[in-house]
Amino acid sequence: MNAAAAPTSARVADLLAGLAIAGLLVPEAVAYSGIAGMPPQAGVIALFIGLICYGLLGRSRFAIVSSTSSSAAVLAAGTLALAGNVVGMRVAMATTLVLFGGICFLIAGFARLGSLSHLIARPVLRGYTFGLAIVIALKQLPHLGGWPDLHGDFVPLLVADLARTSNQVNVITLGTGVIALALLFACERLRRLPGSLLVIALGVLASGWLSAHGVPLTGTINLHMTLGMPTWPSHDQWIPSMELAAALLLILYAESYSSIRGFALKHNDPVQPNRDLLVLGVANVLCGLLHGMPVGAGYSGTSANEAAGARSRLAGLIAGASVLLMVLLLLRWIERIPQAVLAAIVIHAVSKSWRLSVFRPYLQWKRDRLLALAAVVAVLSLGILNGLLVAIAFSLIMLLRQLAATRLSVLGRLAGGHDFVDIAQHPDAVQSPGTLILRPEEPLFFANAESMLTLARQQVELRAGLKQVILSLEESPDLDSTALESLSDFSSWLQARRVVLRVARLKDDTRALLLRAALPQLSPQALNDWSVEDAVSASSASSSTGNPS
Repeated sequence: MNAAAAPTSARVADLLAGLAIAGLLVPEAVAYSGIAGMPPQAGVIALFIGLICYGLLGRSRFAIVSSTSSSAAVLAAGTLALAGNVVGMRVAMATTLVLFGGICFLIAGFARLGSLSHLIARPVLRGYTFGLAIVIALKQLPHLGGWPDLHGDFVPLLVADLARTSNQVNVITLGTGVIALALLFACERLRRLPGSLLVIALGVLASGWLSAHGVPLTGTINLHMTLGMPTWPSHDQWIPSMELAAALLLILYAESYSSIRGFALKHNDPVQPNRDLLVLGVANVLCGLLHGMPVGAGYSGTSANEAAGARSRLAGLIAGASVLLMVLLLLRWIERIPQAVLAAIVIHAVSKSWRLSVFRPYLQWKRDRLLALAAVVAVLSLGILNGLLVAIAFSLIMLLRQLAATRLSVLGRLAGGHDFVDIAQHPDAVQSPGTLILRPEEPLFFANAESMLTLARQQVELRAGLKQVILSLEESPDLDSTALESLSDFSSWLQARRVVLRVARLKDDTRALLLRAALPQLSPQALNDWSVEDAVSASSASSSTGNPS
């Protein structure tokens, strides 16, 4: 293919991809509005804003920014907590939370907090997504089968309510939803057959008969985008509102960054996380002002865009223009989509998160199994929002617990070479006479410094005739004031016993800090050893001359 034909081919690919995903995104946007307890137009407005904003300002070639099931569920939980079951108040509070979430994105972007999503560990995100998918599917069952609407997100209560009202199921509504769900799963095996469009077309064709038999339709969609200021929270709602906005920021950015980074690595594209924060902030602020849903780069839309053959952000812009044409030309048909079909689309979309295979690596590696399980249990037992916050807090507590662990290794020389290893793991390693070499296996900081150096004192007391201690601090990129004071106390304690202390394998910043601290018992010469072998050699040289460093 010549150079002139290549751009043309890319533009054609983007055109086809944009047209293909627009047909998939519109019904999803309407369905996600239902999850959030918002009117259908909220999802469509958010879809248009997200596609255009990211297409113009973003950097990922494949990211599709629209409303997502997870953010819709968090928004529903937040508005329920702040406004109860009053529909008008919930809608007003939702626009406020979306606007606050966008402002949080902008603040994080200007503060260059692009690594913010790392606060949610991957096991937590996968466990949360698994539990969230179960909650979302349960709450869609009333639309799928004609049950009365469910309130709250406490899973045992949801299941009890479903069982209690099972006698109110509309058989025709349930049949419609089950057939739509079966077609969606069947179309997964036929990649060229768009299942969502097929069930929507069939549902619209049968909407007259279905409506006559009690199957509810989507209803009127009012797409008049009016710019308006939000309803400000009352004085006792400001703190909960900001907490909810921060939760929206965390879940949206974790999901968005995961999608953007995953496809960037796959195609060797650069990633600009701080720019993505700003773009998502602009999109969410506009969504809040125009009464739309919160938006992020969801994995399902982004993967569908890549699978459709997108080559650049032009595909997202074409999808945005296609969405606008669809709602202008086909709005009355979209309003006739049966709610059971939309519920089937949502359940099918979240069903991909039910696969237990995502937890297999944690079982195989024997790492973070408890973390993933805790996230699932937290969402199912505490609700969507509280579950997310508890899961994040639990992961941070587990991290702190690991860092605070007091694991201290005694090192010896391996096979007469240059390597010094843990003698507990390598019994053939030989310790140098009169010298004790210790290595903390976690960074020294306020939570473990005193206990770690208490263990070091115990090791010193076990050895008679000890002349020198070498402390290898390769695991400590920095030292806080507690660690410095503990190190000073340890050095004074050794000095009182006429034992010399040398510190090896210091990072440059840590060495500079210790030189500034100028601990009386720790001379600059005792900080000059870039390896344990250098420290051993320096100790031997000073011992032979009778001049301790």
